[in-house]
Amino acid sequence: MAKPRIAVVSPFLDKRNGTERSVAECIERLSSEYDIHVYSNRVEDLDLEKITWRRVPSIPGPHLLQFSWWFLANHLWRWWDRNFRAQVPEIVFSPGINCLDADAIHVHVVFAQLREHMKGKLFFSRNPWNSWHQVAHRRIYYSLIASLERRIYHRAEIPLVAVSRKTAGDLSRFYGRATNVDIAYHGLDLERFQPARRDALRADARRELALAPGDFALLLIGNDWNSKGLPCLLSAASRLCGTSFSILVVGRDNTAPFQETIQKLGLADRVHFLPPRPDVEFYYAAADTYASPTLEDSFGLPVAEAMACGLPVITSRAAGVSEIIHSGEDGFVLENPEDVEALAGILQELAISPQLRKEIAGKAVATARELTWENTAAHIRAAWELARSERASQSAK
Repeated sequence: MAKPRIAVVSPFLDKRNGTERSVAECIERLSSEYDIHVYSNRVEDLDLEKITWRRVPSIPGPHLLQFSWWFLANHLWRWWDRNFRAQVPEIVFSPGINCLDADAIHVHVVFAQLREHMKGKLFFSRNPWNSWHQVAHRRIYYSLIASLERRIYHRAEIPLVAVSRKTAGDLSRFYGRATNVDIAYHGLDLERFQPARRDALRADARRELALAPGDFALLLIGNDWNSKGLPCLLSAASRLCGTSFSILVVGRDNTAPFQETIQKLGLADRVHFLPPRPDVEFYYAAADTYASPTLEDSFGLPVAEAMACGLPVITSRAAGVSEIIHSGEDGFVLENPEDVEALAGILQELAISPQLRKEIAGKAVATARELTWENTAAHIRAAWELARSERASQSAK
């Protein structure tokens, strides 16, 4: 019997980025049950003998132009396959807003919520004139995606799989979606992110980063450092007493907005801005605590990865990943992501007590091990089957 054909629509797939990794891991596990055709500009880290890749060409230019072309082109490529190659999928699956005809969607971020969160930063008057073109570009892009969300997410017959209860709440708040919404947390590569591997890498990682044996190393990973809570972390860390510490900030962002604060707090020799690297576990191995008092995040994969590696973590209620944490037991959750005093208190306790770090980390590992890609894939499979049933009932009418 022929396997059900699924069209997966995503600009690119690999195992290095959160959304794209989630899709790649899931379709890899579902390829034995389904005939999966991926429409994408680029596919990496996937066995192309198990799926069919229909390459959609990309174009150079700003992100808004690239997305607009992608949105049109993936429709054209799929139309051609349906009408001239007799390749008709039973359903179309999309991670987020990539097409108008998706039958099931994995929701990783609600742009209406992101636009609301970023609103204060998108006024021209609050940005230097030489960055106005970037502000305008972002405002137009966010507005475009939010308008597409309004058109697509309100359709109750489309199964949605949200990456957290927070994301499901955003769907309800902005689009009234209270039904046909499932929740599936990100999975983790538990062979890669585990205490034994962290222990094996630790000495070399700390040596390469020039961390002294007694240094208490705080880690934050992300590309929007302000949203990840770096200002609060800097202020809280500056209050640490009686301990030598370093702050490792990993990602691609502009360091300039933080330099004045770093100098003012006397942290110039303690804050280290570091580039992303494919073996991100290197940074988890070097660190003693992961701290990200997030202002806004649908999930927060680095927090879960750090837990799996055996690090005590601190995040905020504004991150979806906080839903898996029992604060004070297997990690710490700030109710207010800008509560410097509360964060400073937690950091001080962890800095002076290796035993507390060990106890929290041990429980964190057990919690993180419940985040498997098999579980995520099972939720995606359920959404596909719901969409197939909906299609079948529509065809029968």
